[in-house]
Amino acid sequence: MQPERRAARQLAALDTALRIVTEIPAAILVLVEVGILFAGVIWRYALNSPLFWSDEVAGLLFLWLVMLGAVIALRRGEHMRMTAVVSRLPPRAQRFLATLSALVVAIFVAVILLPAASYMVDEDLMMSPALQIPDSWRVAGLLVALVLLLFIALRQLLGAATWGDLFAAAAVVVAFSLLFWWSGNWLVAIGNANLLIFFVVLVGLSIAAGVPIAFCFGISTIAYVVFATTAPVSIIVDRMDQGMSSTELLAVPMFVLLGLLLELSGIARVLVDLRSAPVGHKRGGLSYVLLAAIYLISGISGSKAADQAAVAPVLFPEMKRRGANPGELVAQLAAAAAMSETIPPSLLLIIVGSVTGVSISALFTGGLLPATVAAVALVAVVAWRSRNETPVGERPPLARVGRLFVIAIPALVLPLLIRFVVLEGIATATEVATVGVVYVAVVGLAVYGDFDWHRVMPILVETARLSGAILLIIGTATAMAWALTQAGFAQTLADIMVKAPGGQAGFLAISIVLFVVLGSVLEGLPAMVLFGPLLFPIARQLGINEVHYAIVAILAMGIGLFSPPFGVGFYQSCLIGHVSSDEALGRIWPYMASLLLALAVVAAIPWLSTGFLG
Repeated sequence: MQPERRAARQLAALDTALRIVTEIPAAILVLVEVGILFAGVIWRYALNSPLFWSDEVAGLLFLWLVMLGAVIALRRGEHMRMTAVVSRLPPRAQRFLATLSALVVAIFVAVILLPAASYMVDEDLMMSPALQIPDSWRVAGLLVALVLLLFIALRQLLGAATWGDLFAAAAVVVAFSLLFWWSGNWLVAIGNANLLIFFVVLVGLSIAAGVPIAFCFGISTIAYVVFATTAPVSIIVDRMDQGMSSTELLAVPMFVLLGLLLELSGIARVLVDLRSAPVGHKRGGLSYVLLAAIYLISGISGSKAADQAAVAPVLFPEMKRRGANPGELVAQLAAAAAMSETIPPSLLLIIVGSVTGVSISALFTGGLLPATVAAVALVAVVAWRSRNETPVGERPPLARVGRLFVIAIPALVLPLLIRFVVLEGIATATEVATVGVVYVAVVGLAVYGDFDWHRVMPILVETARLSGAILLIIGTATAMAWALTQAGFAQTLADIMVKAPGGQAGFLAISIVLFVVLGSVLEGLPAMVLFGPLLFPIARQLGINEVHYAIVAILAMGIGLFSPPFGVGFYQSCLIGHVSSDEALGRIWPYMASLLLALAVVAAIPWLSTGFLG
């Protein structure tokens, strides 16, 4: 017994050391990135003396931040994955699949580790234009993180798995590898049909088994490259680096941080209180407040999880006290999050602009009115479902509403400030979140005085963790998209879609179905990274405005993401609302049906997305 206790203590000490060497540097990197980007805005716009080195340093540190975040996510077991299938299996099967998942992660990292080292050596010859910093300094973050990821995956395997599960998982991996190796000539002979085996069957099985989505994409791409092509594995490392290193993607951790600070600073509560005053006493009043609060806060945080986490704890207790069904509340919360996917500065808008080349400013402008159409559709459902409720209380005195408005003025300035700074060209979409972060910190400290310093470190670590989980998906999805493109799949898909009946309308209808399904199974982010570069050129070829197509695709993915039984966002809403998914399952469908109707209206009337583009 003593050796077991000693081993447990050693593992605990090791885990503590790993937490320290990843979380503290990651938190520092978040703060440094905020400082660099905000300084860039001040020096360029206010002092008219641009910092020529700021973008280079921010880009160098960004990959380190992302990869440390991915390590933190793996150590915590918080990478994005689908658990709908696994959670329904008996405990023994769940333990086996957890072992298989950790083994897949370890194999993926081990396979690309040496190519990553060679890639770093090659990048040593590349120098940044301003400071002449070798690019290998940046890529070193990828290599260090891969070593840590491999260590964590092996520790999880050896520390938690039974020998029986470990041998069984290894047998499954060896069986698949031998099958692919023996079928090598046949896989080459069938041409692009082999894409179905690697990127539909293998990806689908991996996702169903609960393997983190980023590693599902990665291991399937490795299998394709090794068994069906003559390309080197190093191309996967190169594509991952290209996918994760786009300057525009720096906006992801900045907006994640902004969303978390909204709740910490008290701004979210102030905005909710203001919205509650005029309508909270009416039938369904607090449901209207919930929709309005998500709509407004989405225009600030860019993060749906942050929006929900800021609003639900404020409204749900009072709504339950008034007799609202908990399942109904979660249904409204999930539908509101799906409705707000196109409200700037949504992370999906930023990512779509980054991977497809569509103007992010144009997407910010085009997303507001379609979200309003979706919000009106949800309001209609709330009005219908609350028609038999008894009004609660009386309209508050005008003086109280006025006092709440005055208190909320600093908070109301924030969404206006964000849009003004972007549309006036003062800051880019990447930089604008830092303006919001600084503003929220100042307002939270100086105006609302609601700033718990003990929560700052966890928020910084959570920013790194969530950013790493998101951007690792983008990296492996970029590698997977390269495989699909070089195989000729893009051209094949283009030929099929262009010849689809119905012209523009037929293409939009097929795209809506495709993105609803992909949004449900893959989540919106990886689905857009994979298929955006393939489908947007087809839309342009058919004469569909790229902003209009982007808004339709994002709304469709939002509906899929927050729809049961596979939509991860739906289960996220249940967790935030502390409600069983079974309670919300039967109540969400009228809301999703209204969003589909709104989506059809938006798709049929391009002006809703493009009318204010100028």
